[in-house]
Amino acid sequence: MILPGRIPIERVREFWNQRPCNFRHSPLPVGTREYFDEVEARKYFVEPHIPPFADFPRWTNQKVLEIGCGIGTDTINFARQGAQVTAVDLSEKSLEIAQRRVEVYGLQDRVRFFQGNAEELESFLPVEQYDLVYSFGVIHHTPKPERALAQLRKYVHRDSVLKLMVYHRYAWKVLWILLAFGKGRFWQLSDLVARYSEAQMGSPVTYIYTPREARQLLMQQGFLVTEVAIDHIFPYRIPDYAQYRYTKEWYFRLLPASLFKMLERHFGWHLCITGVPDPAWVH
Repeated sequence: MILPGRIPIERVREFWNQRPCNFRHSPLPVGTREYFDEVEARKYFVEPHIPPFADFPRWTNQKVLEIGCGIGTDTINFARQGAQVTAVDLSEKSLEIAQRRVEVYGLQDRVRFFQGNAEELESFLPVEQYDLVYSFGVIHHTPKPERALAQLRKYVHRDSVLKLMVYHRYAWKVLWILLAFGKGRFWQLSDLVARYSEAQMGSPVTYIYTPREARQLLMQQGFLVTEVAIDHIFPYRIPDYAQYRYTKEWYFRLLPASLFKMLERHFGWHLCITGVPDPAWVH
């Protein structure tokens, strides 16, 4: 078994090139306005916590660096609100679709794209300071997240904000993976989570964190955590969801909405972290 930190970044890039995240959120022709509209509607319907977390309107006329833009759903919403966005992704295929998206909506003057490995960001992205550094569901898929965070420190000023989502160790989904695919083999949890963490199974790298571990990771790389929120339990039957139908699992249908939300806040899959640069690390 290859330890996650030793997996070549090329394997990660190849995986996401084969099926960019959310690529199949619509059956419509890829690259059309209708396709992008449906992808966005589907994403935010299933993950409604993203817009409040990103807080798109807050960044009007400010500089945003997005690490791992994927096919550009959040990217386009920062740009719509008037932010100047620099979007980075490892996957050429994802960037191709994201660039097409920006063209479709006529926002080319607000977004620039760079392809490369976030662990080596300064090797291809000119160093400048951003008001927001945003990365949703990305750095837990890179072999060495600590290197990516160390790079991000070079792109912030004293008043910058970091918004980061990583996967939560004590999540309902982790339990589901352990029972459904691992048959209770908890000693294989790291491999199981990597294999089954995404709809496109077989991710080369997927780390999971407790809130404390996430805080320590950021602190070690020069960021102070100001807020941590846990959210997102996927309640739908996967075969139906793949056919664009939203049918909840029977056990979730029985739960009152307030109880389901409480479960999400304790056992959600998304660990949403807001932080700021540690003044001691900013020059």
